[in-house]
Amino acid sequence: MLLALPVPTWAQQPKKVPRLGYLAGGNAANSSARLEAIRLALRERGYIEGQNIVTEYRYAEGKIDRYSEIAAELVRLKVDIIVVAGGVLPIRAAKNATKTIPIVMVGTGLDPVEAGLIDSLASPGGNITGLTNSFVGELVGKRLELLKEAVPKLVRVAVLYDPVNPSSGIALKGVLPDAARALKLTIQPWDVRAAGGFERVFAALNKQRPDGLQVLGGNLTRDYQKQIVNFALKSRLPSVYGSRAAVEAGGLMSYGADEAESYRRVAYFVDRILKGTKPAELPVEQPMRFEFVINLKTAKQIGLTLPQWTLMKATKVIQ
Repeated sequence: MLLALPVPTWAQQPKKVPRLGYLAGGNAANSSARLEAIRLALRERGYIEGQNIVTEYRYAEGKIDRYSEIAAELVRLKVDIIVVAGGVLPIRAAKNATKTIPIVMVGTGLDPVEAGLIDSLASPGGNITGLTNSFVGELVGKRLELLKEAVPKLVRVAVLYDPVNPSSGIALKGVLPDAARALKLTIQPWDVRAAGGFERVFAALNKQRPDGLQVLGGNLTRDYQKQIVNFALKSRLPSVYGSRAAVEAGGLMSYGADEAESYRRVAYFVDRILKGTKPAELPVEQPMRFEFVINLKTAKQIGLTLPQWTLMKATKVIQ
């Protein structure tokens, strides 16, 4: 008789598994390290991918016209949270696609308040929160300064950038020219609008022979990071980047926010939202830690002896 008793309805319903949407401006290969940082941080908070949380991944592959399409696709899938990586444009696409699904941004290069994404850092309002690296302008000037310090004879610096990235325009209009004047440097901007443009720029740089190379952030420069690094190595060109990953791939040096730490922090926002906190009540955070990474092996490869005081500043030296 006991076995025949009906099981209560509430006991028959499985617990809903939260679904995350991950929207990135770049490609899957270059997102792997960031995604691993998020997954590990979520696991520390009790969320295990495939067991009690699942993620839908969508990549724009550097094509800005796909942002709206894949944002709308994630909305149709009725995900619980959309994590957006890749700057203002994909975040804006996600915001236009939904006013109700919480959005956690990470890695935006422009001030999200000025860009109209949130009301303020302390009180975002709406459905967007997360992390922002909004002082990108200050960082590009600092990178140029560090490159000059590492290569005292530096005079002409080529600046490789993706014009689709709004923060590149800001850097090139004011910050970099001002920094260059103070350092008595000449900057030569080179834009790359598509994958096929790299060979054209590389050929031109081989003819002009600048003294150094600065690479600005963007989906295209990130997706073709290895090709850029290989060119700089082959040309024996001292190079500076915003990402530690570029230096680990063979670039000379980088200065910027600890990207892995920023992506780990995404798990905090996901956890709070899943537990009921509204995005409007979660202050947007800025990076607290910056790292200066030098690849000593690359320095030797291009025949550069780095000053001791430059090496002493580094938070990490790759031998």
